[in-house]
Amino acid sequence: MLTGIYGGSFNPIHTGHTRLAQWLVDEGVVGEMWLLVTPQNPLKATEGLMPDDLRLRLARIAVQPLRHVCASDFEFRLPRPSYMVHTLAALRAAYPERNFALVIGADNWQRFPQWYRADEILAHHPVIIYPRPRCHIDAAALPSGVTLTQAPLFDISSTEIREAMTRDPSYDGQGLDPAVWHVLKAMTRDL
Repeated sequence: MLTGIYGGSFNPIHTGHTRLAQWLVDEGVVGEMWLLVTPQNPLKATEGLMPDDLRLRLARIAVQPLRHVCASDFEFRLPRPSYMVHTLAALRAAYPERNFALVIGADNWQRFPQWYRADEILAHHPVIIYPRPRCHIDAAALPSGVTLTQAPLFDISSTEIREAMTRDPSYDGQGLDPAVWHVLKAMTRDL
């Protein structure tokens, strides 16, 4: 069975994340999906990043009703910043009976050459790319071991959700799992 590793800040996790994860499992692209909440992405600023434990808590709430999808804090125990090559090596060592595939968006695939030791990731793991708005990927030009899925587009942005939460008093949690929105709404009310 192939275990998909879908790393992200999940700041916050939204229905685009969870719907994609469940689609990949339901379509048999992977047998199970692990959403790895990343404490520090080396290619992203940490400004505006919700606390690690909160992002993990929200991710676990969001995946609770899903089948064969879990939220993981595996990277919390690794050195920071979180380089995926190190995470995948640690996963191979911790779970030698599993086969891991890296799941990334087309936007990340376009930046993949900038990833630390990207060639090592490709040498050890299949990479599954999912479509992202305004990111064209030529499937015929992909290297061996890299596939572009036909997953539907989920045009939802954590950044836009955070902005709506702070700037739009009428924001009603659109794009968030209702249980996630309940927690976030209660937190903002308490501030």
